Amino acid sequence: MDMRISSTTASPIGARPAARATGGTQEAGFSSALKGALQSVSDTQNQSSRLQTQVQLENPNVSLEETMIAMQKAQVSFQAALHVRNRMVQAYTDIMNMQV
Repeated sequence: MDMRISSTTASPIGARPAARATGGTQEAGFSSALKGALQSVSDTQNQSSRLQTQVQLENPNVSLEETMIAMQKAQVSFQAALHVRNRMVQAYTDIMNMQV
């Protein structure tokens, strides 16, 4: 499964911006942290794909060991993102099932 993010992703309708610029600084929030983490996962997967392509093209500057490590890093980061997503869905479900 791939979680690559294009650089021109549009926010959902009605969504607030992740961070507001205030005097040259950005207000950090959960959504910006999550977006940064997903971007990191995407970058790791893209790097892994580039290395795989270079190994397949028999580029002498790219080692198989380096490629395998990049692939494992991409897999671990994706699995971590998947676990975070599952926990968030579970928390949302728990909150929605609470009686008020």
